[in-house]
Amino acid sequence: MAEQPERRPASSDEEIIYSEWPSVASTRSEAERVARIERELVTGFGKLAKLGPAVCVFGSARTPRGDEEYRLAHEVGRAIGEGGFAVVTGGGGGAMEAANRGAQEAGVASVGLNIELPVEQELNPYVDLGIEFRYFFTRKLMFVRYSDAFVVLPGGFGTLDELFEILTLIQTGKAFDHPVVLAGSRYWSGLLEWMRENLLAPGRITASDLAQAELADGPAEIVERLWSGMVAAG
Repeated sequence: MAEQPERRPASSDEEIIYSEWPSVASTRSEAERVARIERELVTGFGKLAKLGPAVCVFGSARTPRGDEEYRLAHEVGRAIGEGGFAVVTGGGGGAMEAANRGAQEAGVASVGLNIELPVEQELNPYVDLGIEFRYFFTRKLMFVRYSDAFVVLPGGFGTLDELFEILTLIQTGKAFDHPVVLAGSRYWSGLLEWMRENLLAPGRITASDLAQAELADGPAEIVERLWSGMVAAG
């Protein structure tokens, strides 16, 4: 069987994860990788140091403009801004764009933490402070460090990954008690029911773990849950 030629990694994450695989070309030394990670952390810490109170909004980049979920993200972003909080998103299109748009309209800092992907994701036009990341793990640290609460709109694997990352950090005491609001019962109810039957009932999580994520519908209820959650968290 003929030996397969090495292929170049499609992203920085792939380059570092598969650096030991013979089928993927290793394009940097370990020292170069560490230096790149350090630069991302220093850049993020520097640019976000004076951000102030902020709420992070997660959601799908594929939510079309004019969709009900786009309008919800837009209204939620504006309501968060009107409450005096900056809005942080992943910086892409769809629901992220809508939340950043609402923040701009409210006159607060509209932040986008963009990620390098094999299919390029560009910062949306409603971002005032944008930071580009090569690595998911450095980007996730910025979400957690600089956000006081989280709103999670319907999304795909990326949104679910971000949600469960936050819940895991809170459960294990690696992060303090951030309010986490799941926006849209039609989307989230099935997952919560699955968690109740398959995680809570057999004792894999506790009732307080499950209650960490609160369900809400409509911008008014979502924002109300945010404010009450932040008051309770101190």
